[in-house]
Amino acid sequence: MCRHLAYLGPPVPLAALLLDPPHALAHQAWAPADMRGGGTINADGFGVGWFPPGADRPVRYRSAMPIWTDAALPALAAATHSGAVLAAVRSATIGMPVVETAAAPFADGRWLFSHNGVVRGFPGALAGLAADLPIEDLLTLDAPTDSAALFALVRHQLRAGKPPDEAMAALVREIRRTAPGSRLNLLLTDGSRIVASAAGHALSVRAGDGAVLVASEPLDADPAWRPIPDGNLLVATPVHLAITSLS
Repeated sequence: MCRHLAYLGPPVPLAALLLDPPHALAHQAWAPADMRGGGTINADGFGVGWFPPGADRPVRYRSAMPIWTDAALPALAAATHSGAVLAAVRSATIGMPVVETAAAPFADGRWLFSHNGVVRGFPGALAGLAADLPIEDLLTLDAPTDSAALFALVRHQLRAGKPPDEAMAALVREIRRTAPGSRLNLLLTDGSRIVASAAGHALSVRAGDGAVLVASEPLDADPAWRPIPDGNLLVATPVHLAITSLS
């Protein structure tokens, strides 16, 4: 599947999330600890989106190559600071393309989105839900993948004014009903809050000192990390956490 993370808090170098910790995202790419049957490594691309200080929209950097092969990333990650970041490394589902545009994060306006998992029976399993999307949204998907389609579905609800936690929870519940066995760890941020679902894959959170970090796997051995139980939705800001059932 994939590994992903989101951070909100005082500005930090991207390297502090992607490269420097003992189990940073780059380490999780080639030595994940908790894939739960979803592959062995995450070598099918990566991406990071961040909000520059004072910006109202994020910047993205994505690649179809493994994160550890990108010679430009260490310097970029050391020099770039942000207080709002979403990043992911990808393990492509068999049959789905390995291209830059298939790598998370997906973006629209202020929103950044990632999916760790798989929709069983894709694309047919999403056909009913996708029937409500504008044709233009379907024709402009970043890639023909379940993750890109999930973002289009979430984005459609956000544009309609639905609160992000309600949009995410409703989507996860519906897909679990129509496509049993799907793994739906979704991660969404607008730079001020993080919404994340734990549905079929591991998810942990570390909060304190005015910062919150949500990740597929803890980046270090800090005892402040706590797992999010499967079947729950997390809504987090740097000063507040709320965990509710998806059922």
